[in-house]
Amino acid sequence: MKGHDRVPRIAGGVAIAFGLLTVVSGGATLLGGVGMGAVVPFVLWFNTLAGPAYVVAGLGLWQGRRWAFPLSLVIFVATLLVFAGLGLHVAQGGAFEMRTVVAMAMRSAVWGAMAAIARHPFPGR
Repeated sequence: MKGHDRVPRIAGGVAIAFGLLTVVSGGATLLGGVGMGAVVPFVLWFNTLAGPAYVVAGLGLWQGRRWAFPLSLVIFVATLLVFAGLGLHVAQGGAFEMRTVVAMAMRSAVWGAMAAIARHPFPGR
């Protein structure tokens, strides 16, 4: 494996793991199996439903598919929009957990990086 092939594969593996963990943790919270404090429902639903998209984008990165870039970019932009919605919720005095803010900042950074990695052309795919 060449050095330039390694980065998308590593990113793809991270995205797949991130997606699977997101589905498991979000699903457990939605089913009431985990006490999470002041849950912001639209953030929880978005993150849980985005998990499968993370896995698909990760597979695209892993395989070096060109469509991995637009999908990663859509995930990144959607995450930023939900993060902005969380900010509005907080500014209006809505209940929230600080870990939700930290998690959304991390998700935004991760998907910004994934989109940047996927942006580079994948020869022949």
